[in-house]
Amino acid sequence: MPNVESKINSLRQSIFLVSVPIAFVLLWSAGYSVAKLGLQYAEPMTLLVWRYFWVIILLIPFYLFLRPPLPNRIIDWIHVAIVGILVQAVYFGMCWFAFSKGVSAGVLAILMSLQPILVAILAPKLANEHVSWLRWTGLILGLTGVIIVILGRSSIEPPTLVGIGFSLIGLFGITAGVLYEKRFGVDYHPVVSNLIQFTTGLCVVFPIAYCLETMQVHWQGELIAALAYLVIGNSILAMSLLLAMIRLGEVSRVSALMFLVPPFAAIFGWLLLNEEMPPIAWLGMVIAAAGVILATKTIRVRHIK
Repeated sequence: MPNVESKINSLRQSIFLVSVPIAFVLLWSAGYSVAKLGLQYAEPMTLLVWRYFWVIILLIPFYLFLRPPLPNRIIDWIHVAIVGILVQAVYFGMCWFAFSKGVSAGVLAILMSLQPILVAILAPKLANEHVSWLRWTGLILGLTGVIIVILGRSSIEPPTLVGIGFSLIGLFGITAGVLYEKRFGVDYHPVVSNLIQFTTGLCVVFPIAYCLETMQVHWQGELIAALAYLVIGNSILAMSLLLAMIRLGEVSRVSALMFLVPPFAAIFGWLLLNEEMPPIAWLGMVIAAAGVILATKTIRVRHIK
């Protein structure tokens, strides 16, 4: 019996290790297109307000049930909140502004895939690693791939400079958020961290939406479905799966999974939004993915050691 139970547990773990990464990639990749779909019915900051509001509403019962400890020091509250501003307000806010200015889901996803390279190059001391020629070569390849994707898409739908500008600010937001987390991050229960960060994000985006947008929402079935997905699938389930993989020591696998996000985001963009990706753009994605893999190869090897 113990052998049978051991085999069953091993089988369950194998299924979990295979299914969770697949589910994460699909949930995370689809978020780009679903967000752009939702933006057809509401302005960027207004849609973020509703997203963060419902995420907080859903997280509160988990906090009341689990009762995880809150930060003890004011400085710890500030550190968690700053990460929330950089990720939830700057990153998501600028990305959704980019969508509203015509940037495709595939283009934005491939731009965001450069984030691991920027972290490694901008903060070698935080990673305690030397910035090697592999990283610089990877960055050059990654940027080349991004340019090819943008030029390839421009024959169908030219992206605006404003949209690309918002995308780059979003890239800065997620990169700065990771760097800040590496330097000042405090290990708290994910429910606590998410509650603080989403609440901080809501406190930042709401005044922006109130001052700069009409805050009108055209409530229709597509918007409700998109919002439900962004709240449950993208904000709660995907993040929970990500944390589960990290807890299982799958950090290197998480890094590798991010290489799959841009092509899947492009596929979802085609399915949900009719966004076309010409062959030259797919070639650019391959080049950019190769650059990211090359630049992060040394990181994964050292983590495994």
